[in-house]
Amino acid sequence: MNNPRSSRTGQASAEQRLHDDNIELPPVPTPVGPYVEVVQTGNLLFLSGILPVAGGKPAYLGRLGAELTVEDGRKAAALACLNVLSAARHHLGSLDKVSRVVRLGVSIATDGDFREHPSVADAASELLVQIFGEEKLSTRIVLGMASLPFGMPIELEVIFEIIP
Repeated sequence: MNNPRSSRTGQASAEQRLHDDNIELPPVPTPVGPYVEVVQTGNLLFLSGILPVAGGKPAYLGRLGAELTVEDGRKAAALACLNVLSAARHHLGSLDKVSRVVRLGVSIATDGDFREHPSVADAASELLVQIFGEEKLSTRIVLGMASLPFGMPIELEVIFEIIP
């Protein structure tokens, strides 16, 4: 992936940036329980419980600082973020309808001595900046957990403001 903070000429759309950076979104993730992953209310789009799955299966299992490295965590965070983008695009029809990334929540399953939470979460933040631009940089909360669903290391929650 390109450096998300590098300067770009003009105001490329999110869909154009995906194309220009050769980023292919995975298939839309499906809920693994009685809930939906995307809810729109007014001009806000809420996405929660987004995991690093590929092909309907966990791509990463374990806790950071134990079975997984910081780099594994960054890859898992980026994959979960691609799943966020896929779900949002499926709901909206186009990521160009996102007017702002309001909030990114990153939950990380860690060993008790793990301290690199921000570095892991940065992978998701960097991807959102790469696609939507630095002017749409979000607020963020990063939490360490003893465990996450199905033994996966990352779970994302994102709130987008959308064009009505």
